[in-house]
Amino acid sequence: MEWKRGVHADNETTLIETFSYDREDGRLLDALAEKVAPFETVNPRSPETLFDRVVELNQADSFVQLLGTFLKHYKGGGYQLAECAEKGRSLKLGKRAAAFLSIFEPVYVEYQKQLDGRIDFEDMVLRATKYVETKEFHSPFKHILVDEFQDISRSRGRLVKALKAQHSDARIFAVGDDWQSIYRFAGSDINLMRSFGEEFGGEFDGQTGVHRTVDLGRTFRSIDQIAHAAKRFVLQNPAQLNKTVIPAGTSEKPALKLVSTIKADEKSKLKQVLYSVQEPGKQGKRTSVLLLGRYRHLAPTNLSQIRREFPDLEISFRTIHASKGLEADHVVILNMFRGRTGFPSEIVDDPLLSLVSPEAEPFENAEERRVMYVALTRARKTVTLMGSASKQSTFVSELLDDPAYGAVGAQKEEEFNHTCGACGGHLVPVPTKDGRIWYRCEHATLCGHSLNACTACGKGLPVRKQSTDFSKCSCGAEFQNCPSCEDGWLVERKGRYGAFLGYISYPRCKGKAKIAKPKT
Repeated sequence: MEWKRGVHADNETTLIETFSYDREDGRLLDALAEKVAPFETVNPRSPETLFDRVVELNQADSFVQLLGTFLKHYKGGGYQLAECAEKGRSLKLGKRAAAFLSIFEPVYVEYQKQLDGRIDFEDMVLRATKYVETKEFHSPFKHILVDEFQDISRSRGRLVKALKAQHSDARIFAVGDDWQSIYRFAGSDINLMRSFGEEFGGEFDGQTGVHRTVDLGRTFRSIDQIAHAAKRFVLQNPAQLNKTVIPAGTSEKPALKLVSTIKADEKSKLKQVLYSVQEPGKQGKRTSVLLLGRYRHLAPTNLSQIRREFPDLEISFRTIHASKGLEADHVVILNMFRGRTGFPSEIVDDPLLSLVSPEAEPFENAEERRVMYVALTRARKTVTLMGSASKQSTFVSELLDDPAYGAVGAQKEEEFNHTCGACGGHLVPVPTKDGRIWYRCEHATLCGHSLNACTACGKGLPVRKQSTDFSKCSCGAEFQNCPSCEDGWLVERKGRYGAFLGYISYPRCKGKAKIAKPKT
């Protein structure tokens, strides 16, 4: 803020400032209009012009998708427009929420009209609930079994309650695992399981919410090191229900392994992992390996070739969500890096969907942590996490920093954790076709700063030593610091007048120095 104010002051240009409290109070655009008015005549564009511009920007489809997703959640959750409007005000979503609901209402009315007597999937549950609640359907069921209860939605919860209410002696038997609740985006509400007694419990002797919980703690899949590490990881969120876990077996060998990769060696290191899990001489069933990715696009492009190279392994790829219910001898979780499509994922839903979604959990990455739990517990024998040397996942860091997880295989000193001297960003290793490495800023289009690798080892990046004039690489080589920049160093070069010390990435910086003569 100080920098921007200074730039405008130096150039004698007008700076108009807006503030977050304007948005929270729902008057951001009004405040902006008031501040612009002394300098410009406000001339709003017509709705037709705005729509044409939206189409030109290829944004029409994304808005249609938003409407479709909102409609599905709206119907599936049994919401009302007044309820959504009130929620928008409480969440301080401002005029955008009100404008969206004013568009959604006629779309919803027309959608219902276009059904013309037909029903969609949400109607199946809603109508069934209505028939049960109004006693149009007389339920013969006194024992109600609900499987995968952690994924139950608000509308399905209403249906279960309605069935139970028809008989005073009806009982609900729910089977679920709140540690595996990973479908909030589809409308599931984990709070229905966490508050099972309040929502579905019975009455006895003047008490309400009467219910009993039985732990199904024994796993017939994962060995102790995986089962206990997964439990510890998911219970970092104090809102998760604690339960006993009895592993399928024990092992003296490390079962949770971490492999640090850069873009150039991802494929080769994956093959190294596959070589390590082969069981030579094993008769009968092949060893199974499940490759897991947070998203579909993370599937290895050379998967068919990998299967041919490892005929003794049964190799498959799934997204973590699609892997629920599956298991394998060994699990490899791919591309665990920090970023928008990394793991944990940093993709954020449109805030408008919060109007028709269960309350968000206050614990950071609560659902992503459960997704990680699902991934870990697909394995019988080992789990290998393919981490990123340049943008390490916070989940990988957590597993490394806490010895109680028993994770092995990756050392902190191997990580490329270097700060860009130009902008303060992160320097990312970039391989070249001839096998060398150079480093560029992660903000390539905005910053563009880069450095060559250490001339001694060709891979590392020398780091400045405090209180000295030298930078040292992890390979042990030392170089004199560049006097003209923040993170560069000097190497010996030859010029017209003999040898001298010049900047490692000349001509990006022209720092130089004389070669010190040996003392006699």
